[in-house]
Amino acid sequence: MNRLYSLKNFIEWKAFGVCASIGDRLGVASSRIRLWFIYVSFLTLGSPIVVYMVLAFWMNMKRYMLMTRRNPFKWL
Repeated sequence: MNRLYSLKNFIEWKAFGVCASIGDRLGVASSRIRLWFIYVSFLTLGSPIVVYMVLAFWMNMKRYMLMTRRNPFKWL
């Protein structure tokens, strides 16, 4: 049972953060959005996983672009 909780915590805190950012923007708990992704993934045979990966890629690229704008060593 402890391994299950550690896996859940790893996924919630170390994953891409897509569900958390969607939940923050919409004002919905991220656990509800995760459940939605799981249910829809089962119903549509995994197509929301592709959407999740695209959103994760977009968030990481956005974070990367914001970091390069603020980097003072970029101009040296």
